[in-house]
Amino acid sequence: MARDGGELKLLGMWASPFVARAKLALQIKGLSYEYVEEDLGNKSELLLSSNPVHKLVPVLIHNGKPVCESSVIVQYIDDAFAGTGPSLLPADPYQRAVARFWAAYLEDKLFTTWIPVYIGRTSEDRLEAARQVVAVLEKFEQAFEECSGGKAFFGGDAAGLVDVVLGGFLGWLRASQMMCGVRVIDPAKTPLLAAWADRFAALDGVREVIPDVQRLLEYNKMRRARHGLP
Repeated sequence: MARDGGELKLLGMWASPFVARAKLALQIKGLSYEYVEEDLGNKSELLLSSNPVHKLVPVLIHNGKPVCESSVIVQYIDDAFAGTGPSLLPADPYQRAVARFWAAYLEDKLFTTWIPVYIGRTSEDRLEAARQVVAVLEKFEQAFEECSGGKAFFGGDAAGLVDVVLGGFLGWLRASQMMCGVRVIDPAKTPLLAAWADRFAALDGVREVIPDVQRLLEYNKMRRARHGLP
């Protein structure tokens, strides 16, 4: 059952993997919140005043105070609601550092590698980008072995920070196969991650957050057409 965390409002856009991260953290912690869908072509005054630096989603507003940037929001949720739901970070300082390292690795490598799959001009560009995503995930397979300790999630028995950061991309990673013909989460190449993806997507509260693949494909097609991409 979701718990009341005070006034929590999340400004987002349904297709954003970064917004999905914030939603996942709130869901896993069992917190009630109001979700406000933003039109990024016509940004609300609330968004512009809450995130005047980047003017981007997600923004979490907690009792009137805005918190910006998805990675900051996830860790803020864990800190502000310690003792509510499972902790997203381990108690042990070294294990916390390891989790933060791999979360930062994803932040640095995965999105920048994946984005040409989404906006690449030619099919060759998109195919090569997908291959690079596979290489990043093959490296990340090692992270799962290190972080999980043989358990179900990066966070051990329960989903944690790294699960949330990677989980935010799960819908788009699954859509990538239809976008360029490469299965980026491939059981033959990353069996641990493939099994993790199925387990994570089946969690209560997670299923509702991960966008539908067909809807993402339609959104991608619309965005490419708008920008004159084939």
